[in-house]
Amino acid sequence: MERKNNSSQDPILDIPLLQEPNHEPGGATMSSAVFNVSTTMVGAGIMSVPATMKTLGIVPGLISILIVAFLAEVTVDFLLRFTRSAKCTTYGGLMADSFGPFGSVAVQICVMITNLGCLIIYLIILGDVLCGNRSGESIHTGILQELFGIHWWNSRAVVILLVVLFVMLPLVLLRQVDSLRHSSAVSIGLAVVFVVISSAMAIHALWTGKTQKPRLVPDFTKVSVLDLFTTIPIFVTGFGFHMVVHPIKAELQKSSDMSLAVRISLLICIAIYFTIGFFGYLLFGDTIMPDMLVNFDKNSDSSTGLVINDIVRLSYAIHLALVFPLMNYSLRANVDEFLFPKKPALALDTTRFVSLTCGLLTITYTVAVALPNIWYFFQFMGSTTIVCLAFIFPAAIVLRDVHGISTKKDKIIAILVIILAVMTSAVAIYTNLLS
Repeated sequence: MERKNNSSQDPILDIPLLQEPNHEPGGATMSSAVFNVSTTMVGAGIMSVPATMKTLGIVPGLISILIVAFLAEVTVDFLLRFTRSAKCTTYGGLMADSFGPFGSVAVQICVMITNLGCLIIYLIILGDVLCGNRSGESIHTGILQELFGIHWWNSRAVVILLVVLFVMLPLVLLRQVDSLRHSSAVSIGLAVVFVVISSAMAIHALWTGKTQKPRLVPDFTKVSVLDLFTTIPIFVTGFGFHMVVHPIKAELQKSSDMSLAVRISLLICIAIYFTIGFFGYLLFGDTIMPDMLVNFDKNSDSSTGLVINDIVRLSYAIHLALVFPLMNYSLRANVDEFLFPKKPALALDTTRFVSLTCGLLTITYTVAVALPNIWYFFQFMGSTTIVCLAFIFPAAIVLRDVHGISTKKDKIIAILVIILAVMTSAVAIYTNLLS
């Protein structure tokens, strides 16, 4: 990441994020753009989609996915159109063009909080897979407990600490980051494999009569109307890929292909989200946990089935562990840019580099152990930082209209987007605080 300069545009993400060394912009293909956008949307978010189906029911769940995806496509179109008019290369630069330095700082803060939240979610999921999860009277064992029994050394706090010290720390101390396109392709492949295996298990369970009948609509004897709003931030988090639009667009051979790449990615992720939501809920019913991987400890009585369950859990956990340093790289660079704008490049200052790295890892570990539930973090990010990045900021740029290109239709849609985003987020935050 470049240091700050005196240009009129904000320097945040002034070059494609995590660009490969010696890589020249403009060489990426449509397929690589689709992989990168899709990876951002899929990530760890698919693990909580089945739990939203339990709350909403199948039909409202599908409708919610379609609505949020449509709004995401609309707001990305806003960003791309106004980026061309402003001749900006970054999201921060676009916000600075409309709102001055305050706009670029707002984007940077939201990106930092979002990335930190994602890292916490990754550690929580790793803890769930290795150490299990307890929710009320429901106890789910992790892979280590299944193999060795329950001991102090395989408790969540100890295991996550060991993972942080001996797996994460060596990886995040690396100062060079390779291109994301290969890991993105692997990520989508793993997500598809996960969806296929889960769907096959659900169909087999349905065939043998071991599934519960899924609810098509909400059961208001178990949830309230306000509870329904708490599911929306989950989908918002999943479709909140707007922060990577500019870096990916900058690497495309034809920047005009970005709109098509976004639409293809949205269709892929709609299919993945609904498939995993439906079959995950069908497979586990009302016992589904906020992290679906947790449920894979008790759905098979055969040794072969147990091995498949462990492979599913462990492979996805390993994937998240490998993605962790890439997300940490972006977070660390943004934090350094925010706190030390006039210092030399971070990679050249070993003391500052190591201090920031260890400090961020300490915060991530502490929060992941203190609040071991990914639902809270999806709720928080989907109601605050990601809803700003995905909906409120793009709509505000349209309403600000510093270049006079907004149509009356654009402004009406922008107003509706802001109203919907603020209302649903406010209700979700209120409901969570109330509960």
